[in-house]
Amino acid sequence: MTNHAPFMAEALAQAQKSYDEGGLPIGAVMVENGAVIARGHNRRVQDGDPTAHGEMACLRAAGRRPRYDGVTLYTTLSPCMMCAGTIVQFGIPRVVIGEAENFHGNEAFLRENGVEVIRLDDPGCTDLMARFIREKPTLWDEDIAGNDPAS
Repeated sequence: MTNHAPFMAEALAQAQKSYDEGGLPIGAVMVENGAVIARGHNRRVQDGDPTAHGEMACLRAAGRRPRYDGVTLYTTLSPCMMCAGTIVQFGIPRVVIGEAENFHGNEAFLRENGVEVIRLDDPGCTDLMARFIREKPTLWDEDIAGNDPAS
């Protein structure tokens, strides 16, 4: 079994970076052959771009690739439909999720489309997002457009 902790710690560091910048604390890293090949964090607030989610920023940082079938995407929060659809579209076979307590995301959709989903229930990921939601509930509501699919 892969030790997911160091990679999730890197994704959480990306989430913290976004939080420190005044953005949503969601981070992601892409791993291939046991090494991080790309990092990203949510920049929706910082860039005024509604599509600048952490997973999308990580994919942009990875750049153009012919295939994604050898990578694992680590994300601190269960992916929204936009990010889940992108994961499926590009054939990313495995997603490791830090937490899904604060946002239930689209794990079922990922699984239904052949993606291996591993949820860690990482307390660091959960606590940082819960803190953000308490501190900035209006910004959180804006980010999810008032729509948590499981609530």
